[in-house]
Amino acid sequence: MTEHAHDPDDRDDPEHEDELEEPTREELEAAAERSARKQIALAQIRQYGDPVLRMRAAEITAVDDEVRELADRMLQVMHDADGIGLAATQVGILRRFFVCTVAGEDRVVVNPVIAKAAKKVETDEEGCLSLGSVRMPVERPVEVTLEGLDRDGNPLSLELEGLDARVVQHELDHLDGMLIVDRTDPESRREALRRLRPRLALR
Repeated sequence: MTEHAHDPDDRDDPEHEDELEEPTREELEAAAERSARKQIALAQIRQYGDPVLRMRAAEITAVDDEVRELADRMLQVMHDADGIGLAATQVGILRRFFVCTVAGEDRVVVNPVIAKAAKKVETDEEGCLSLGSVRMPVERPVEVTLEGLDRDGNPLSLELEGLDARVVQHELDHLDGMLIVDRTDPESRREALRRLRPRLALR
């Protein structure tokens, strides 16, 4: 899942014109490195049209070193791609776990299940690292209790609300082969597919 950008953009505010300074060489190099790392990360993420995104991931019988190494690599890819969630299926691994950042903390969730969900729902825009810049409204419960195992194989239970609740529901959908185009309204789905079809033709 991609990160929301809530901060207002004041670059066109005349009051701030005098505060703008030319970036230093170090800043330009750092920005170029971030951009390169993002492109490398996105190249590792399966994109819309890849059949693996429609496959259900298999339960993990043991959280071993291989799972931990995969999760650590996925967290790095997620951060480099400016995401806040990444499911194993998005990197071609049909195993039931995802990584995410919730409540400001990186998490690995193995064999996740929604144990409890609020009846109250809310619609908000969601993006996806597998759908490029395409965003669409999705209705989801505003609070959930997520259960599973952590990166060490210990029982995990998280009570989440707001964006954090939305993130884990989004990633759990991926493990079931479901995408946000399946959960949005018909008009938004048509518009999303119109934008995604040219990408399919290029595959």
